[in-house]
Amino acid sequence: MREKYHIKENKNKFFFPDEWIKVMDLAKVKQAESFTHLINTGARYNEARHIKVSDVDFERNNIVLRITKVKAKKGEKKPTPRFIPVSSQYTKFLKKQIRKYKLDQDDVFPMLKNPAANIALKKLTKELKMKDYMDYSIHNIRKTFECWLIALGNDGFKVAKHLGHTAQVAMNNYISSDIFTWNDKDKIRQLLGDLYSYNDRRY
Repeated sequence: MREKYHIKENKNKFFFPDEWIKVMDLAKVKQAESFTHLINTGARYNEARHIKVSDVDFERNNIVLRITKVKAKKGEKKPTPRFIPVSSQYTKFLKKQIRKYKLDQDDVFPMLKNPAANIALKKLTKELKMKDYMDYSIHNIRKTFECWLIALGNDGFKVAKHLGHTAQVAMNNYISSDIFTWNDKDKIRQLLGDLYSYNDRRY
């Protein structure tokens, strides 16, 4: 029987690093691949699933997001491309994906469809007996990326620029880095690879 429509109690939930590690350990291969794209870019799902091989600069570890959210309130009528830095750890993953799936320059990186990814994440968090598992969705991976960068001391407005947020949205969604322990931050550094080490230079 399908579960009734669920209204989120907390739209700003995020994963602590040890929780994320458990999710990834339990995830199936294609689920883990999809989640890897999200936690390493902070992109919206629709942005991430449109990334082509040709959009990746493997030398400079940058990606251009060509399909971005159109902000009608700001008078936008078409997507504005957004350049984001990524870690060398993630670009190595992308190279493996290219070989595995025999991708050409105009091919997008394979990802689950949005509904399948959301269902998978809820099942994983439920199986792990995480509190309020029904409040988790794919969007919370993006929120996690944001919180992790803030935890490592990155400027909030620079992080907002990476995510394609306005300054007001950044202020409304700000979460103090003080909620993360030293061990949390050490695990975050390992999970994000070398992205954290040169954020100030690249954002």
